[in-house]
Amino acid sequence: MSKYIFSCLFFCFPFLLFAQEAEDDTVSTSKIANSGHQVRLSFDASKLLLNQLAENRIAYEGAVDYYLNKELYAVADLGLGSSVIDYPDLKYKTNNSFLRLGLDKSLFVRKRPQDWGIGFFGFRYGLAMINRNEAKYTTDDGLGGITSGTIAADNFSAHWFELTGGMKLELIKGVFAGWTVRAKFLLNQKALGDLKPAYIAGYGPGEKATAFDYNFYISYGIRWPSKKKI
Repeated sequence: MSKYIFSCLFFCFPFLLFAQEAEDDTVSTSKIANSGHQVRLSFDASKLLLNQLAENRIAYEGAVDYYLNKELYAVADLGLGSSVIDYPDLKYKTNNSFLRLGLDKSLFVRKRPQDWGIGFFGFRYGLAMINRNEAKYTTDDGLGGITSGTIAADNFSAHWFELTGGMKLELIKGVFAGWTVRAKFLLNQKALGDLKPAYIAGYGPGEKATAFDYNFYISYGIRWPSKKKI
């Protein structure tokens, strides 16, 4: 698993160098890349549709990113959700909140100070705090003996690493729409135990060590000028 993650990072490294070299081609471009500030608030509209289609889970996600300089953005994703296991012989519910932190590197070089659209790749570290309610089970020994019981509620955590890519385009001043794709690698699957969540908001299926996800964001950018002379 770790070898695969580092291989992906190694593959992305040349693109990072290429983007950096493109920004340093001219002094004026460098000045623009370091001008101004922006905080962008995003809401994942796709989860509203998926919540209607999925029978056993609900999730809500949002994001905040801040422009650092030279097309680099600090990003925090956060949200919450729940999942249900409802089989004839096993029933329980989990709910969780999550936080993902990381960086995005835009491949679009800013030509003007008002250019804030981005096409990017990046990474995240994700952490979810999970609560599992009391589980009810029924077992059949095959000879007519049926046993019912409960398993006590429990709290635990999941953490993972992500590689991301996507775009955010400014439709009108300050208003963006865009998408993000994510490849996720669960780092502590064994800690989830035998009664894994059907779905971990922020990650995906609890029984899978690797997951892929998609977000469609509607965003609003709050901007203010830099006080430094450029």
